[in-house]
Amino acid sequence: MNAFDLAPLLRTGIGFERINRVLGSMAEDMRDVPTYPPYNIEKTARDQYRVTMAVAGFGEQDLEIGVKEHTLTVRGKKDPETAQPEYLYRGIATREFERRFRLDEYVRVTGADLKDGLLHVNLVREIPEEKKPQRIAITNSGS
Repeated sequence: MNAFDLAPLLRTGIGFERINRVLGSMAEDMRDVPTYPPYNIEKTARDQYRVTMAVAGFGEQDLEIGVKEHTLTVRGKKDPETAQPEYLYRGIATREFERRFRLDEYVRVTGADLKDGLLHVNLVREIPEEKKPQRIAITNSGS
């Protein structure tokens, strides 16, 4: 299912033509959703969010965070030149990964922190003043 008919829902909306494309794109992204590494998305305040990813075994030099076209991408890749010990049992995965999160138009990344094997990416929604609701004054043009 890659096409949505939102016409009944958008009868009173103006300028929402791109919502069909966005939902279609999100449905496409959900087809091959990776399960590694696990993550949480939490709302920390009214317009603040945090993505927390379990990245045990990865250091700052092994992680890359970027934002492009309203998509937050977190990549992890271990340096293959690092000497690996001989494991008798390996339960902590350190395989290469890439996670993508679609961001709303006014959400931006404010920082990232790696502590105790958890990567925290902080986000905030900042709506420009010209985009916030405005009260329109009514004038009496009659007598």
